[in-house]
Amino acid sequence: MEQKKFYITTPIYYPSDKLHIGHTYCTVAADAMARYKRLTGCDVMFLTGTDEHGQKIETKAKEAGVTPKEFVDKIVDGEKGVRDLWKLMNISNDRFIRTTDDYHVEAVQKIFRKMYEKGDIYKGTYKGKYCTPCESFWTESQLVDGKCPDCGREVKDAEEEAYFFRLSKYADRVQHLLEDTDFLQPRTRVNEMVNNFIKPGLDDLCVSRTSFNWGIPVDFDPGHVVYVWVDALFNYTTALGFLNEKYHDYDKYWPADVHFVGKEIVRFHSIIWPAMLMSMEMPLPKHVYGHGWLVMDGGKMSKSKGNVVDPYILAEKFGVDALRFFLLRTFPFGTDGNFSNELLINTINIDLANDLGNLVSRTTAMVEKYFDGKLPTEREDTDGDCELKKLASTLRERYEKQMEAFQFQNGLEEIFKVIDRANKYIDENTPWALAKDESKKVRLATVMYNLLETIRICTVLLLPFIPQSCEKIFDQIGACEGCRTWDGADKWGSLCADVSVHKGEAIFPRVDAEKALEELNAIQEAQKKAALPALEVEPYVEENVDFDTFLKSDFRAVKIKSCEAVKKSDKLLKFVLDDGSGTDRVILSGIHKYYEPEELVGKTAVAILNLPPRKMMGIPSCGMLISAVHKEKGEEKLHLLLLDDAVPAGAKLC
Repeated sequence: MEQKKFYITTPIYYPSDKLHIGHTYCTVAADAMARYKRLTGCDVMFLTGTDEHGQKIETKAKEAGVTPKEFVDKIVDGEKGVRDLWKLMNISNDRFIRTTDDYHVEAVQKIFRKMYEKGDIYKGTYKGKYCTPCESFWTESQLVDGKCPDCGREVKDAEEEAYFFRLSKYADRVQHLLEDTDFLQPRTRVNEMVNNFIKPGLDDLCVSRTSFNWGIPVDFDPGHVVYVWVDALFNYTTALGFLNEKYHDYDKYWPADVHFVGKEIVRFHSIIWPAMLMSMEMPLPKHVYGHGWLVMDGGKMSKSKGNVVDPYILAEKFGVDALRFFLLRTFPFGTDGNFSNELLINTINIDLANDLGNLVSRTTAMVEKYFDGKLPTEREDTDGDCELKKLASTLRERYEKQMEAFQFQNGLEEIFKVIDRANKYIDENTPWALAKDESKKVRLATVMYNLLETIRICTVLLLPFIPQSCEKIFDQIGACEGCRTWDGADKWGSLCADVSVHKGEAIFPRVDAEKALEELNAIQEAQKKAALPALEVEPYVEENVDFDTFLKSDFRAVKIKSCEAVKKSDKLLKFVLDDGSGTDRVILSGIHKYYEPEELVGKTAVAILNLPPRKMMGIPSCGMLISAVHKEKGEEKLHLLLLDDAVPAGAKLC
């Protein structure tokens, strides 16, 4: 019988200079799925990698004073880079792709040309909104409060010559794919895609850029680079050898069985990706699964917010397997999960230390104590054994159903129901009491064997989640290689009748919660402080000003009627202001370095009006606009003090 193939991918990650636990979530889930499928006997291809082109990388590289390639090389292959993190988290990917790899670049150029020659890509002019952090184009109607609907950040106007992909041509086919098949999971994502993007009218997609250079060149039109999402999405096929000679297993593994992706990029994977594959007349992936985020303090983890959680610190403190387990045990994969240090520690202490760890430790300790580590082969089963044996021997079927639906949390829940029952079984059968009666030795051996066999079955099914710890458990309970398999998990009695156990150190030591919380909270507070801008403020004035003198200062709200640069001056802006008196007031301010004139017209500012007029560049300035000044990383920053527009001109500040 031919071995079943299974191809799973994670999105290729933007090389962030601060990787956090949220980055590992999707990859740990994909790794668990890949390990599960290998356990069942599948021939698995598990792909991950890095998405290394685009404007934001070009910008960050420039800020760092290096080339874009040097920038991504350091983050991908440097210390604590992407590959290091995957190694730390024990990720078993079969292949790793970088979109700067020559073979990928070659293939994407061929793909772009094929869609162009087919007529699905055409030349035009892009005019609209662009979010640089998300590398996303948006129409005005798609913005939320004028900002990017995905990340909530500012967008900018963009206009440039570009190529477009006829996405609208495939709207009906994509809608059918989403609504009438199980292509996109969980099902809750479907309405969002159809109602928000397809039904309002699917615009053609801008698929090239000319305003920056860091991307795959369009080989038949110099000056254009391929839009990063065309480049990135086709990695799933180029990594198998599609239109290149690097690999030769495209026919073997494509189409993918599932793409695991974060919910913020479901649109690209469920609408744009299938449409481009339809254009290329290629098979579609079987499933796209859009998982939720790990959130903290009510928001997605972000370096700029200072709420990132360092996986290296957590792995060092609690162990990699404990961290992997926590991610998939605690949060339903399809929804957001609210990370907290308390939740992490409680999960480790309750599930791993108290339930699983304690079961293994108690059982192996009793076999060593009562039988010198080796069980006799005689058995004496009773009706009281039936429930545990049935629950354990039928566990694989229940677990498999959940795993096939990508419900890792539920799969683990099924395992821990059996572990809980085994711990209860100990209390019911009181082995310590049986050991006191020589005539009960056979019964005692039976109880111990039933516990060891239950642990063995549970451990086989835990292999995708905590692989290193499972091997230690197998060694402690004396499980031979043959009974550590998928087939063995479906058969009660696979463990040798005269099994020998070797109790070792505790697999999951209990965590001192108070101490660990104190340490983690201190680390995270330091991270939040580090994320704040490094501000330098002007020295405080020590000389006191008497109250009566202060009251003589006339601070008023002023409306900016017009604003223009002063000729022959790099610094000065000329403001014509409505101060509520009925006569226009002119004030000059040296803030042109920080503001363009047109962005201030119509705003409500604060001015002190009763200063004596002074001439600047020959123009009388009657007053002073109020600003806040500080230094950030050595660079002076200025913010003009602006009021709510509801405040009327002439209102006195007091």
